[in-house]
Amino acid sequence: MKQYIGIDLGGTGIKGAVVREDGEILARQTCPTRPQRGPAAVAEDMAAMIRTLGRGREVAGVGLGCPGTVDDRAGTVVYACNIGWVNYDVRRALEDTGFSVRLVNDANAAALAEAAVGAAKGARSAVVVTLGTGIGGGVVLDGHLLTGFTGAASELGHMCIVADGESCACGRRGCWETYASATALIRRTEAAMAAHPDSALHRIAREKGGVDGRTAFAGQEAGDPAATRVVAEYIRYLGVGVANLVNIFFPEVIALGGGIANQGETLLRPLRAQVQSQEYGSAYTKKHPRIVTCTLGSDAGVIGAALFAAEKPE
Repeated sequence: MKQYIGIDLGGTGIKGAVVREDGEILARQTCPTRPQRGPAAVAEDMAAMIRTLGRGREVAGVGLGCPGTVDDRAGTVVYACNIGWVNYDVRRALEDTGFSVRLVNDANAAALAEAAVGAAKGARSAVVVTLGTGIGGGVVLDGHLLTGFTGAASELGHMCIVADGESCACGRRGCWETYASATALIRRTEAAMAAHPDSALHRIAREKGGVDGRTAFAGQEAGDPAATRVVAEYIRYLGVGVANLVNIFFPEVIALGGGIANQGETLLRPLRAQVQSQEYGSAYTKKHPRIVTCTLGSDAGVIGAALFAAEKPE
């Protein structure tokens, strides 16, 4: 069985792994990114990691998952704001490893992993949505990652769901991630607390050391009306975006990742009802996408990067 090296480049850390084509991780390595040193120094750390992981192994290829926009054909990271890279030729920087490294957006890499060996294993089509500071994700159709004309496809969080809505960091208004990311949920929880000084949310936040994506769900479980409204509104906006993805792609599986997805059926049960009610022709459709949670956790990035190395270049 062939082995590949996957590198997951993050803003704070670099993860590397030797991965079999069935998704099993055989070896791991990590190091801090320290992007303030500049791209050449970070690339040298990745090169050293590739050499170490590949020593004594027959490695069929290397994949690198990067934040931001990447151009796999050119071998460049076009723009990655959280590490400060602009039009950086990372393939050339890594050529001394002896590999022509394949490049993929990190969220797309995670989606490929979940589709191939994770939550959507066995499905021919899947959409993976990651609920974090923003909303990331990727689309896999007929077993292949959808990268688009420039390699920047599947910026799912920047689908507009409210015309002229709240401002997004991207410069647009009404983006999905301004309503359905973990950041959005925290912001709405804090607003509910300010409006309801007697809400149980205050006690929960004190006990947990602050407000996070779990606070409103904990308040709902405690029977707090303000928390219940926050959760209902959050799931409504999340459902609008997921329903849009269903109506565009109608995949077999939609898998949710990120901390909020850890709410499990408390999140998924009402979300499924929301989405199904908004599916085109839902009253006449016998089959609906399975909406589930991701299963690979923090390993999805390195696994997906490795599996992308096995994909045929476009």
